[in-house]
Amino acid sequence: MKKKEATIRIVNLDTGYHSKKGTTVITRGISASLYSGELTCLLGPNGAGKSTLLKTLTAFLPPVKGDIFIENKPLNEYSDSDLSKVIGVVLTEKLSLSNMSVEELVGMGRSPYTGFWGHMNENDRRIVDESIALVGIDTLRGRMVQTLSDGERQKVMIAKALAQETPIIFLDEPTAFLDYPSKVEIMQLLQRLAREKSKTVFLSTHDLELALQIADKVWLLDKPHGVTIGTPEDLSLNGDLSKYFHRDGVVFDRESGLFKISHKIDKTVRLIGEGIRFNMVKKALARIGIASDDCASDAMIIKVLDNGYQLNDKVADSIEHLLDILLNDHV
Repeated sequence: MKKKEATIRIVNLDTGYHSKKGTTVITRGISASLYSGELTCLLGPNGAGKSTLLKTLTAFLPPVKGDIFIENKPLNEYSDSDLSKVIGVVLTEKLSLSNMSVEELVGMGRSPYTGFWGHMNENDRRIVDESIALVGIDTLRGRMVQTLSDGERQKVMIAKALAQETPIIFLDEPTAFLDYPSKVEIMQLLQRLAREKSKTVFLSTHDLELALQIADKVWLLDKPHGVTIGTPEDLSLNGDLSKYFHRDGVVFDRESGLFKISHKIDKTVRLIGEGIRFNMVKKALARIGIASDDCASDAMIIKVLDNGYQLNDKVADSIEHLLDILLNDHV
């Protein structure tokens, strides 16, 4: 495995906007680094400044204060042409392109090298082919862009960024608009590209659960605290994740390292059993506000059987039937 190197270094960075009315600061005092070979996810509540930070790091917005170094060179010393060979950007906006094939769109990633007219040589075409193969979209190469699904379109945009041959790829909400299996597929693809190609992959996302399971590093961003950085596991153990996303109805489970819904509990039953069926009953009971405790001696008893469930003198053949008895028969 290649040694990881800091490709981006941020020093005391303030982000925000300049306008005629003055300067609006969104985040303050960020000092951090991004590394090759790592997938880093930027997390934070709405309005925390995730998009503003991404736009600042990619030179779409100037910093309010502080310094950004890309491969040890100040960001403000890069020309647009030079920067396009170092950073690839994949945005959330849906494409409005038509009458362009997937292969042609991926080929646009070569524009920093092909000049104004975009004439590709044999090496450019080889890189386009490799990028298409890496993302696994060979079967799409002849399709017109407007016929693609959201997930397919996102893969094409990642292939375009790969064809750009930049060591750094920034993505703004790459899993927005996708169904869950497609979200997982895109995140696993980005993780693989970071590790196998030693890319620095940095993305903003609202898909908290996915980020905590796939990211190598997490940046927790909000206005009062700036940025907190660590592996998902370290942030779980030290309590940062728990306090960062604390809301009524949500609880962070430090054992699993994931968030769970905290149900309002109205009563308790004694649940007896084991295995998958037992766990599903426990989950279903919590959903309707009933806690389960196998030691509650004075509580109503529910037994999980091999082929059903017993509640006092009543037997249920499914969890739905069991909940029906609890809710409607007032046992």
